[in-house]
Amino acid sequence: MVSGFENITLATILLVIVAGFAAGWIDAVVGGGGLIQLPVMLMIPGITPIQALATNKMGSIFGTATSSVTYYKRVKPDLRTALPMAGVALVGSVGGAVLAASLPGSVFKPIIVLALVAVLLFTVFKPTMGELTELRHSGRKHYVIACCIGGLIGFYDGLIGPGTGSFLVIAMVGLMGYAFLEASAKAKIVNLATNAGALMFFLPHGSLLWGVGLILGMANMAGGYLGARTAVKQGSTFIRVVFLAVVTVLIIKLGYDVLNENFLNR
Repeated sequence: MVSGFENITLATILLVIVAGFAAGWIDAVVGGGGLIQLPVMLMIPGITPIQALATNKMGSIFGTATSSVTYYKRVKPDLRTALPMAGVALVGSVGGAVLAASLPGSVFKPIIVLALVAVLLFTVFKPTMGELTELRHSGRKHYVIACCIGGLIGFYDGLIGPGTGSFLVIAMVGLMGYAFLEASAKAKIVNLATNAGALMFFLPHGSLLWGVGLILGMANMAGGYLGARTAVKQGSTFIRVVFLAVVTVLIIKLGYDVLNENFLNR
């Protein structure tokens, strides 16, 4: 069992705690905390990319579990939709993690950037979208669409990961008709399942840095709790603003990665 403390300094441990807390807060509101957390994991001396991904997932599952419980107590999301969606997402996440072991994320990043730009424009030009829950589908169609969203985004989370929560929120708002607050509450339950699915793949490989992961998890849990309470208190308008900010940063970060991997390093 590897703790991850063998070559780590106190300053790096403090950075991990700060990053975990900030990522937990952002994830609880709209998702996208991996933008902060994963780069910090990669700064640990001697860590491999697969160890960074596995430890990042371990930290994240603490935060998503905490924010899921907090949302459930305060928003009471409909579990008849959230639980089947989460189950399919877990299976999709395992499949994505398996494929991630053999395919570079750079293959998919240009497509993800274009999708994020479309999401940003769609949200900006539909200012009233997500203010109220007005479901667009009912009966079996509602659950089929929910499970399709869960499976596709779960697969994406296991494969690449950044922005999973944001994609879940916008899919439930734009395709299903939920308000941002209700969508965020359901997204946390589904995101908890995708994190669990990825860990199911990483655990047998011995990739986790347990000591670092536990510290990261505690910080992520504190951030997740505060973020969920803030989102519930401030409501859908606040979540929409944070959502737009996070998606913009995602576009900049992944866009730079695409340029760097395909043009700047040649």
